[in-house]
Amino acid sequence: MDILQSFTSVAYPQANGQVESGIRNRAIIPAEVLIPTNRITTFDEQQNDEALRENLDALEERRIIAHIQQPEKKKKIANHYDKKVKPLDFQLKDLVLHSKEASRQQDVGKLGPRWEGPYKVVSVTEYGTYHLETPDGVPIQCPWHAFHLKKYHV
Repeated sequence: MDILQSFTSVAYPQANGQVESGIRNRAIIPAEVLIPTNRITTFDEQQNDEALRENLDALEERRIIAHIQQPEKKKKIANHYDKKVKPLDFQLKDLVLHSKEASRQQDVGKLGPRWEGPYKVVSVTEYGTYHLETPDGVPIQCPWHAFHLKKYHV
């Protein structure tokens, strides 16, 4: 028997290549050569080749079916995702809080406040950004995206 011994580290057991080649080629292990198994005795090469050709012939048909079903499946995934999405629309004069993380101010630790405000929505742009001002009427110079805002409930 011609057996090659390869050493590999535990972290990378696939490195010796023996497992991959055995999976790819369906290698016959030495015990099956000496003691015939059901897989060896019932193997018919002509029947195997015919089955492979049938699979190859059906492959193009499967690709066409998958291509036809793709838009429907994408729409189903989008609908599933959209169920979980909460719309973030604020109206003029709504009171909102803005994320302290987004304002890039100095962090006060994990127990500090995560939101600043309240601020009043002054104007809305078409891209989902809002211009804010303090309750005293002092405008905040940068627009804020709806993702970084949340409604302030009095």
